Amino acid sequence: MPAKGKHRRPKTSPITRGFVAAGTGGAAIALPLMGATGAHAVGKTAPAVAPATAVTAAAAPAAVKPAAVPTTYSVVSGDYLAKIAKEHDVRGGWKKLYEDNREQVGDNPSLIHPGLKLTLGAKSKAKAPEKAQPRQESQDRSESKADSKADSKADSKAASKSKAASDSGSDSSAQSSSGDSASASQTSSSGFTAPVDGATVTTSYRMTGAMWSSGYHTGVDFAASSGTTVKAVGAGTVVSAGWGGAYGNEVVIQHSDGNYSQYAHLSSLAVSAGQSVSGGQQIGLSGSTGNSSGPHLHFEIRTGPSYGSDVDPLAYLRQYGVSI
Repeated sequence: MPAKGKHRRPKTSPITRGFVAAGTGGAAIALPLMGATGAHAVGKTAPAVAPATAVTAAAAPAAVKPAAVPTTYSVVSGDYLAKIAKEHDVRGGWKKLYEDNREQVGDNPSLIHPGLKLTLGAKSKAKAPEKAQPRQESQDRSESKADSKADSKADSKAASKSKAASDSGSDSSAQSSSGDSASASQTSSSGFTAPVDGATVTTSYRMTGAMWSSGYHTGVDFAASSGTTVKAVGAGTVVSAGWGGAYGNEVVIQHSDGNYSQYAHLSSLAVSAGQSVSGGQQIGLSGSTGNSSGPHLHFEIRTGPSYGSDVDPLAYLRQYGVSI
């Protein structure tokens, strides 16, 4: 038995002592002790989580900005190169846009038409249409008709020599008279003539418009259905005959006064570079090649062989007696 008057003191656990201390010190002390203990515990576990976060950040690939991809733009009514370059933020402006698409636009940057495909942001890989070759179909047809007429006349003469001789003389005289009067009405005494018969102007010289980067029309347009005979307005030497980009199939002639005449959008050519021509001679057939909205003849008078040296074409013809 234990000694009288002595009692065993029960042992208290560390946790009990902790709470006693808290009870002795007051609630205000107990709470910071618990907070400190919690903070200490979090502080020990935090380093274990941090490396995982770092690994995840390192594993995420850096965002790569996609490279600009060249796009194709289809020209609409009212467009011009400067407007397209500004609206689509083309680096280098309309000059860069023209340089990248020169094969399609041609030598004249002001002549672009609805439906023309332009490459934005890169040089166009499209090729210009092949040059048209001169065709002699109309001449062949004329020769065939002439041969047919000759055979018919020969048969008539065989049937009735005297009457055929009389009729032939009358017809020949009438045809000669008719040909002379027709020639006189189309060609002036100076040897100059209109480029197409019955010339009617559809677009005048220097007409202003947004479709021309130069701000105006550099020639005159004559109404001419496809296949209409196009004539040299005066004697001269063919400087070029072939594909002219926006002008399509074109012929440029240098005249004796030092000026040049240009005939554009032809469907076929009947002359070649270096060839001498006379006023009124056929040089091709009208059409709608190049940057054209429909069959017609674009006609210019220039002080030089290339675009940018234009003068009033109708005033030029009038000084040689050709009234249009």
